[in-house]
Amino acid sequence: MATDTLKSTSSADSATGGLRRLLLDNGALTALIVLVIAMAALSGDFLTTDNLLNVGVQAAVTAILAFGVTFVIVSAGIDLSVGSVAALSATVLAWSATSHGVPVLIAVLLAVVTGIAAGLVNGFLIAYGKLPPFIATLAMLSVARGLSLVISEGSPIAFPDSVSHLGDTLGGWLPVPVLVMVVMGLLAAFVLARTYIGRSMYAIGGNEEAARLSGLRVKKQKLAIYAMSGVFAAVAGVVLAARLSSAQPQAADGYELDAIAAVVIGGASLAGGTGKASGTLIGALILAVLRNGLNLLNVSAFWQQVVIGVVIALAVLLDTLRRKAGATPVTGASQGGKGRQAATYGLAAVVTVAIVGATSFLHNGSSSTANPKVGLSLSTLNNPFFVQIRSGAQAEAEKLGVDLTVTDAQNDASQQANQLQNFTSSSLGAIIVNPVDSDAASNSVKAADKAKIPVIAVDRGVNKASVDALVASDNVAGGELAAKSIGEKLGGKGKIVILQGQAGTSAARERAQGFAQGLKAYPGIQVVAQQPADFDRTKGLDVMSNLLQAHPDVQGVIAANDEMALGAIKALGSKAGTSVSVVGFDGTPDGLNAVKDGTLYASVAQQPSQLGKIAVDNALKALEGKKVEETIKVPVKVVTKQNVAGFTG
Repeated sequence: MATDTLKSTSSADSATGGLRRLLLDNGALTALIVLVIAMAALSGDFLTTDNLLNVGVQAAVTAILAFGVTFVIVSAGIDLSVGSVAALSATVLAWSATSHGVPVLIAVLLAVVTGIAAGLVNGFLIAYGKLPPFIATLAMLSVARGLSLVISEGSPIAFPDSVSHLGDTLGGWLPVPVLVMVVMGLLAAFVLARTYIGRSMYAIGGNEEAARLSGLRVKKQKLAIYAMSGVFAAVAGVVLAARLSSAQPQAADGYELDAIAAVVIGGASLAGGTGKASGTLIGALILAVLRNGLNLLNVSAFWQQVVIGVVIALAVLLDTLRRKAGATPVTGASQGGKGRQAATYGLAAVVTVAIVGATSFLHNGSSSTANPKVGLSLSTLNNPFFVQIRSGAQAEAEKLGVDLTVTDAQNDASQQANQLQNFTSSSLGAIIVNPVDSDAASNSVKAADKAKIPVIAVDRGVNKASVDALVASDNVAGGELAAKSIGEKLGGKGKIVILQGQAGTSAARERAQGFAQGLKAYPGIQVVAQQPADFDRTKGLDVMSNLLQAHPDVQGVIAANDEMALGAIKALGSKAGTSVSVVGFDGTPDGLNAVKDGTLYASVAQQPSQLGKIAVDNALKALEGKKVEETIKVPVKVVTKQNVAGFTG
């Protein structure tokens, strides 16, 4: 009897220990399962086939970048340049194929060679130049992004149609980016587990000096490792540009951090020596599920950043605890346990499907609210102008009984494409989009059109796609008014500088075009400098401070938005409103206060609250099947000290 009891206790302890070991060795997989179950329980839209495919598409670029970064991190390095290298590779492809008539196949090879070259430079600086990986790749981040802007002249370049199919679907349902992600993942797994270079990565990451003493040519291996990271970055850039139908010079900004996060969440150690491709894929999926689910739950984009930051911190903490608890090292080089690993993944899939199926009953029969649902995707909420659009839209939605979901694309065309995909696959009745870029939004809008969802564009139009209505003021006409205001104020003579908006955005291009056209009427006005300040007040301050050193006798400033104008005013100090006249654009509250104070001579106001209000009105009309006008113009107005008191925005 005692023996039986002992056996039972031993079996129970063994089972408990086995479960503990399973969870320790598969922490990322466990986290993904829990996350999927939680999102399925919280949102009835999460489990739809379209949305799950969206998650795969949204994970693809990050995962491909992360596979390349896995090589580097396993070898105890870091690569901060992959996002910029991705943008540069895509720009080289589009520039060579469309602007210079290079055959597409050769253009694709040039893009890959660009990635390899960037990686080799990184590897050379680290292996032979003895630079820390952080510094070398940080320098490449800046160089690659700058070259992308130089080649593209700051504007998106249309992608060749034959390559744009990489952003399409096979059979009308299977996304090509997901297939590319799987292929690149299998390639990464093969390299890590089955090749000499893969084993070298683990050896260098485990103990570089020991690897060198054992005869491994560490310097040459590092060259190869960073070159391979560049190849994966180039492929990711091509896939991203194909999704957006254009090479965006500012694309993949910050993606290097997501790639590193995916690798770490997947179980790799920043100290080197551990990591595998399957873990990296799980890490990328966790990030994609988080963003997708939080969008569906209408969580603020600002809180999304907080949540993702917490997840990354927890991943590193749990990795430390896992290693202290004696979990099996996460490597791709070990050959044992393949069957057990496959069984673990199979069991995880079965458990997930079972629990998710059960949670789906929570949503069966639960009807949606009687209120119509509308999604609003704004290019950014880090700018008072777009905050006012949101405020006007929210006030009108509350008045009309509309459930309004607002998302912030953070000036990232790819992130906005993800948000629009989420809107399309969920139960929204209409979509309002303020495009980050007019070309990049086209594929997402086409998908919404195909799903019979009305789309209203606000402030900026959408190229190569049909929208039900465009609610906007004329940026070109507004730019001409700004030029006229400064020209008349200076009496047709004087030196001015122009602060341009963020390179690659349609608003920056159109307003600059308006400035140029308007200044033609004033040949006595000399533009002594034009510099971008990215629609940012701090950058406006810095750029204007620099320009004053070269042009202390400047008499006027035109800024492509009020934020940059306010930065310029700070740089000008007592000169603002006295010896130097400043004209802004947008009519934001801070801008109007500056007009009242006399430091800002004028602001070309677009009445952003009205833009948001009218957009919601027309979205509801389109949703109800009523006719809407194709173009609804909200008049711009030059606001000066004489008329600012009666202007509300």
